[in-house]
Amino acid sequence: MKKVGIITAGGDCPGLNAVIRSVSKSLLRKGYKVIGFKDGFKGFIENDFMEIDDKVVSGIIAKGGTILGTNNVANPFKYTLPPYGSPEEPKDLSDMVKEIFKYHELECLITIGGDGTQNMAFKIFEMGFGVIGVPKTIDNDLAVTDYTFGYDTALSVATEAVDRVHTTAESHDRVLIVETMGRYAGWIALRAAIAGGGDLVLIPEIEYKEEDVVEYIKKRKVRGKNFSIVVVAEGAKRVGGDFVVMRVDEKSTDPIRLGGVSYKIAELIEKSTGFETRVVVLGHLQRGGIPTSFDRWLSTCFGAKAASMVEEKKFGKMVAIKGQEFIEVDLKDAIGQLKRVDKNSFEVKSAISIGMSFGNKEIE
Repeated sequence: MKKVGIITAGGDCPGLNAVIRSVSKSLLRKGYKVIGFKDGFKGFIENDFMEIDDKVVSGIIAKGGTILGTNNVANPFKYTLPPYGSPEEPKDLSDMVKEIFKYHELECLITIGGDGTQNMAFKIFEMGFGVIGVPKTIDNDLAVTDYTFGYDTALSVATEAVDRVHTTAESHDRVLIVETMGRYAGWIALRAAIAGGGDLVLIPEIEYKEEDVVEYIKKRKVRGKNFSIVVVAEGAKRVGGDFVVMRVDEKSTDPIRLGGVSYKIAELIEKSTGFETRVVVLGHLQRGGIPTSFDRWLSTCFGAKAASMVEEKKFGKMVAIKGQEFIEVDLKDAIGQLKRVDKNSFEVKSAISIGMSFGNKEIE
């Protein structure tokens, strides 16, 4: 019986369970045996796994998180977890990767994760093993696919937050700032601001000018707008400035933790305008909870496509969606670059046309 392994690695997000369910149900019906490694590449290295059957995946499509667990620290090529490695002396465990593949006689490992996970997957493929990637990230920043699952749910949470702060901002004549995730891409912030009726949006792709931010808020006040809604991506930065880093986790495969830029914006606005300003940092609220119907649909189709790629032995590739088509792309292309907001796009121009500001008058 042919055997396929599944891991969910990197950060959690809504839709992981739906992918696990879809991959497993598809492959089980074609005579494959499916096993899931627990806690990402940590479970893979430690050979900690569970057999997946129809009973295991029954009812999990609507559940957030992942039944397999995940890990954003374990990197089999720079392993920092005991007993095999440490942050001070990371180890290359390529030989153990080979042993696990041979021990289970895996035909393929399906890696469900973002750019970091797919980087590791590509290295495993280069070692001569079957690997297929499924793109997961709330940031929606993988260049070879129109959407990644998890993004729509995160966007829905962010949009609802922008909706909700309107009432308290208007009631108290305040400036309310909502900070979203997204790392170095502004997709969540931009679309939540547009959908939620935000006034000012600050994203990594368009560096803001402090004087333009202040002038915009003041002009709204002059026009009789006694409150303002500001949506800020965690990767936003001022012209000539740096990203605001909350902390650095050297153990992680992605050590830089962005966050806190909204408090700097709030301080700027209060000092320069005198307007009372409050901050709401959404953080991991965007990653949790029930996936939207779109994310369940996308995850299910991604999983079914990955299963068909296993049958066709299309290894070293990742599932993607382009328009209405589900396709496969080379993993090496998937990890090559980030998809970021184009400041000249119609989407940005649309926001500007209805009076939104990006904190930089040069593009407005």
